[in-house]
Amino acid sequence: MRTRREFLLLGGGLLAAARRPPNFVIILTDDQGYADLGSYGAEGFSTPRLDRMAAEGVRFTEFYSAPICTPARAALLTGCYPIRVGLTRVLGVGARNGISAAEKLIPEVLHEIGYRTAIFGKWHLGREEKFLPLQHGFDEFFGTPGSNDMGSNMDLAARRAGKAGVELMEGNKVVELDPDQSLFTRRYTERAVDFIRRNRQRPFFLYLAHNMPHTPIFASDRFRGKTRRGLYGDVVEEIDWSVGEVLDALRREGLEDNTLVFFTSDNGPWLIFGDHGGSAKPLRGGKKQTLEGGLRVPALARWPGRIHAGRTCAEIVTAMDLLPTITHLAGGKLPAHKIDGLDIWPLLAGEPVGARPRDTFYYYYEDELRGVRKGRWKLQLPHTDSQAPDPKGIGMGGVRGQVFSQKFEQALYDIEADPGETTDLSAKHSQVVKELLALAESVREELGCAITHRKGHGVRPSGGS
Repeated sequence: MRTRREFLLLGGGLLAAARRPPNFVIILTDDQGYADLGSYGAEGFSTPRLDRMAAEGVRFTEFYSAPICTPARAALLTGCYPIRVGLTRVLGVGARNGISAAEKLIPEVLHEIGYRTAIFGKWHLGREEKFLPLQHGFDEFFGTPGSNDMGSNMDLAARRAGKAGVELMEGNKVVELDPDQSLFTRRYTERAVDFIRRNRQRPFFLYLAHNMPHTPIFASDRFRGKTRRGLYGDVVEEIDWSVGEVLDALRREGLEDNTLVFFTSDNGPWLIFGDHGGSAKPLRGGKKQTLEGGLRVPALARWPGRIHAGRTCAEIVTAMDLLPTITHLAGGKLPAHKIDGLDIWPLLAGEPVGARPRDTFYYYYEDELRGVRKGRWKLQLPHTDSQAPDPKGIGMGGVRGQVFSQKFEQALYDIEADPGETTDLSAKHSQVVKELLALAESVREELGCAITHRKGHGVRPSGGS
């Protein structure tokens, strides 16, 4: 015969078992800059639904991703620095490698514990069938295997016109060639809303990975020509509409109080495209650079009743932190191998913490370590940036601008006081420089660098043919 205490414990256990696990929605845009949301200072267009999301949740001011597409998506879904998983470069049309089966992605963690999972939008972690989403934990995939300028026809004029031979896929099959890209945002949004409706009775993970505002940019008739910022502003306003549709769907289905929604961008703005690219002000640099504007991106989190509204978080947070945080909240199991992400739920919830979850971050471009941050200090390491935007050749109207090779010397910045990286403080803080150089050597020892990576040093190999 059970004691009263045993009955109480049993009842609590049954109640916990009956309580539905939370849902997770990650909305990822492509090449949207730090300053391309109203709550971050956008000019020439408005983002009312995203601004409301910020007001109802937490806005991150020091959220880091990676400087280019494939590595950024690898970091988000695996919880690892891209060099650890062997995906440091953009995967082109003819790439024969992709995400390794040895990795455990967010959807795989959640699938193991009964979640329904879907990706609508851009994948970019491998084009062969074994690398596609359905083979890596997703139940549904509707979108493009790579960027919206990648196809069999790489002529620049064809790419600008949206006629590069871009494939639109359903599951593992190509269903359209060169679809109307002005409908991408709307079609993905409709799929997302339908997925929420169909799965309202079970826990789900929705990854809405927009192609926009990566060039070539397109907006639907409803949004085209509406903003002072031109087509780029129109495109971002349509993304804002999309976010509103997702949030409205969660509310209609009675799910918003049990759903964590996270919005961010994969990397900084592609500055060489001028009016068809975004802004990272007041940060310096953009996509394909390890200046702050290349990796620091806008990020918002909303969960009514669980995340206190109207907060700003100035701690160092990264896309890699989403996997361990989601795993913790869902009650799943972390990958057995080492990851670099940290559980940031205390930051999201506004709980008092004795120490920062993360106080270091490493700035990689491809397989080269170009910078180290610890707390307020960022040490820029000597390197040559072959993708620096040429101010004399910035593109307009969708035409690609020019780049040049720019040499960067070692420099120390107080990144909190000087986010634009204007003043080298090395001479005044030689001990800080010494400490950060030691961190650089340590991470090179573990993860590799431009030379050691090619020898397979310290990384798990990416999948291959």
